[in-house]
Amino acid sequence: MNVNKLQSELRFQALRASTRRHFLRQCGMGLGTAWLNSQLAQATYCGEDATYDRLRDGGIHFPARAKRVIYLHMAGSPSQLDLFDYKPELKKLDGQDCPQSFLAGKRFAFIQGVPKMLGPQFDFEQVGESGQWVSDRLPQFKTVADKVCFVKSMYTTQFNHAPAQLLMLTGNQNLGAGSIGAWATYGLGSENENLPGFIVLVSGGRMPSAGKSVWGAGYLPSVYQGVQCRSQGDPVLFLSSADGASRSVRRLTLDAIEQLNRRAYEEFGDNETLTRISQYEMAYRMQMSAMDAFDLQQESSNVHQAYGAKPGEESFANNCLLARRLAERGVRFIQLFHWGWDAHGASASEAINAGFHDRCREVDQPMTTLLHELEERGLLEETLVVWGGEFGRTPMRENRNGKEMKFIGRDHNPGAFTMWLAGGGIRAGMSYGATDDIGYEAVENRVSPHDLHATMLQLMGVDHLRLTYNTQGANQRLSNLTKPSRVVEEIIN
Repeated sequence: MNVNKLQSELRFQALRASTRRHFLRQCGMGLGTAWLNSQLAQATYCGEDATYDRLRDGGIHFPARAKRVIYLHMAGSPSQLDLFDYKPELKKLDGQDCPQSFLAGKRFAFIQGVPKMLGPQFDFEQVGESGQWVSDRLPQFKTVADKVCFVKSMYTTQFNHAPAQLLMLTGNQNLGAGSIGAWATYGLGSENENLPGFIVLVSGGRMPSAGKSVWGAGYLPSVYQGVQCRSQGDPVLFLSSADGASRSVRRLTLDAIEQLNRRAYEEFGDNETLTRISQYEMAYRMQMSAMDAFDLQQESSNVHQAYGAKPGEESFANNCLLARRLAERGVRFIQLFHWGWDAHGASASEAINAGFHDRCREVDQPMTTLLHELEERGLLEETLVVWGGEFGRTPMRENRNGKEMKFIGRDHNPGAFTMWLAGGGIRAGMSYGATDDIGYEAVENRVSPHDLHATMLQLMGVDHLRLTYNTQGANQRLSNLTKPSRVVEEIIN
């Protein structure tokens, strides 16, 4: 091969390896410099500093009532008609054929033909000074009914689990949007630089139907996604140093990796490289602080007994205790997912008259103790606690192929469900909104998932209309661009 041909081949290979960013950086009009400066400016909040306060320049929009959130998501959706929304009229209709007017134009996940009406399956009583209705499935929770606000008029547009969970937890029924915890940390950062601002704990033996997207960052910078931690072993896999690797050796290793990543960033300008640097550093800092935060052995036997916690197991009880410990350490958003509430009646494990009992026992004591401990430690006033599923359950008994099943169950109902909130500026000891006489539809002071999001952000001091992120040519926000959403002022103290 002659010299000219060799030089030509080398130039061709160089062009093939050249990216659009190389071209922009090297072109004569200075576009490359302009682009790189814009990327570096953006990097100041999407990777290099994982605890960047998005609102720092102007301060928070409102006085914050809640410094942090503990969100208890009951994946699968518990039956509001058997826990909180007592309907005497439905009790009278129990066992009767469902009127056609209740079925016309409705979409169900499984019900076919004419189902039977299904009254409340458990005894209810009015408890506390506020006289809130609570069923006998939550005997311990009855003792804290005066501390919470029941929102009985929740509704959604989705009747299948995955899209309903996405809508409830990201504001969009489609994949790709940022979760509410990611929005909170994007807007406010974390109070503890040694722990992630958004931590996720899972129990019940299964992941949510929508998967990890319900705590993902979506179009937000990935540094804000939730970090899933475990109840046993290392909180995060591979958090401990390898055998024989001292902390100083790990520090040297991370310094070398950081140099390589920074060279890659200087070459390609990809902000996710900065996120990678930030996450390596977070993991290094977490080696000490996370191990301490997740060590339940530091708690007394009385505390373990109060929660029903058993260190070393994966359980909702352990996760509630961990949530309190993380709240004490300044974690901004703590989200617990507990699977098993999908009570269709197709088997014993998912039946109102079987598995539902177990789910109630699993959450009753831990969530009650969590509220007690937060209050005793002076944390409840500045911690917003949220409890609920992704939709409600029908006032009709579920059937399959038009036939009644052995076990008792209820189908999905997007028209009405109940959530409760406590602490963090919430007006305690009240119910807000109402459903019709059989608990089928929310009819008074209806609250959508986007209304809930707007209210939660306001309690954290953030105007939901002003916290935005530009992607795909629009300033996206958690509380919906296409339909109006509102702050539910009536439940704020």
